[in-house]
Amino acid sequence: MSGGIDSTVTALMLNDEGYEVVGITMKTWDYAASGGSKKETGCCNLDSFNDARQAAVEHGFAHYILDIREEFGDFVIENFVEEYLAGRTPNPCVLCNTHIKWRALLKRADALGCDFIATGHYAKIRQLDNGRFVVSKAVDDTKDQSYVLWGLQQDLLSRTLLPLGPYRKTEIRQMALDYGYPELAKKSESYEICFVPDNDYRGFLKRRVEGLEEKVNGGNFVDKDGNILGKHKGYPFYTIGQRKGLDIAFGKPVFVTKIDPGTNTVMLGDEKDLEQNEMKVAGLNLIKYDTITPGMEALTKIRYKDKGCLSNIYPVQAGHALSVRFYETVKGIAPGQSAVFYEGDDVIGGGIIQSGMLNS
Repeated sequence: MSGGIDSTVTALMLNDEGYEVVGITMKTWDYAASGGSKKETGCCNLDSFNDARQAAVEHGFAHYILDIREEFGDFVIENFVEEYLAGRTPNPCVLCNTHIKWRALLKRADALGCDFIATGHYAKIRQLDNGRFVVSKAVDDTKDQSYVLWGLQQDLLSRTLLPLGPYRKTEIRQMALDYGYPELAKKSESYEICFVPDNDYRGFLKRRVEGLEEKVNGGNFVDKDGNILGKHKGYPFYTIGQRKGLDIAFGKPVFVTKIDPGTNTVMLGDEKDLEQNEMKVAGLNLIKYDTITPGMEALTKIRYKDKGCLSNIYPVQAGHALSVRFYETVKGIAPGQSAVFYEGDDVIGGGIIQSGMLNS
C-alpha cells in the first residue's frame, strides 16, 4: 500500500471480498539522501505512509511499514549507476519489481502466514492448463502495466493477486469516491523514478559518483564515419534516441545513435540512423512457455509506452538469450531497456536489450 489510489482500492476491494487483509507499505528510499532540490513526493514520504495507514485503520485491518532501503539501494541504485556508466539506459522500476518488491513482500507474507500478495498494478494473472501462470494485459490499455512485470517468476505469480486488471482507471476513481476518499480520487500520479523525483538523473549520477563530471567531460560527438562533430558533457549523460539538450547545432535535427563508454564518444546521426530491424536480448524470464520455439511470432515492445512491433524470436546461447527480428524497422533500440514479448494479450516473457544489431 503506497498510499495512492490504486493500492488503496485494491486493499479495500479484497477486504470487502472477505480476504483477511494485511497492509504493507515499503520504504525504499530516503529522498533527502539523493541531494536533490525538489520536495519529497511519491511513495516514500510520510504523507503517503499516513494515507495508507489511515485506510487500514478505518477498515479494520493491520498495517505495517517494511524498511527495504538497504536492499533497494544495494541492488537497484547500484545497477542504475552501473548501467549508465556502461553506456546503457536502465529501467530501475522493472528491476525493483522483479528482484526487490515482490521478493520482500513475499518474505513478509510468509512471516505473517499470508497465502497471497496483492498489488495495485493494472494487469491480469491466470493459470494455464499446463499449470504455468501467465501475465496478460489489463482491460484499460492506457494504464496497462504488464510490461513492467515481465521479470516475475512462476513462484511469485502463483501467489499474486492483481484485482485491478479487469477495471478501467475511471472505475477505480469512482470506487475511491464510493469508499469515501474524494481526496484519493483526485490524487495526482507520479511517473518519476522514486529515487530521482526531480527527474534529473544526470544530477543524481553526479552526486552519486564522486568526480564523474570531471572524468567524462569533453568527450567527442562523432558521426557514423568517426568524424569529430564537437565536444559533449560526458557519455553517461546521454541516451539512445535523444535529440534535445545536445547543445550542438547542425541546422537539422540530430539524434544520439550510439554510446561508446570506452572512448567516451557519443555518435550522432539522422532519425533514419535509429532504425534497426534486429536486436539481441538476454537476462530472460519466460512466463507463458518454458521454452521458445525458434521463429515464434511475437509482438515485441522495446519501451513501456511502445505499441510494439511484430517479430520472430529465436533462442541463442543455449536458450539464455534471444535474437529478435522485426517485420519492420523500429526506432531507438536502447541497450539496458526491457524487451517484452506478447502473444495476443499474454506476456510470453521478457529480457534486457543487449544490442540493437546482432553483430554489435
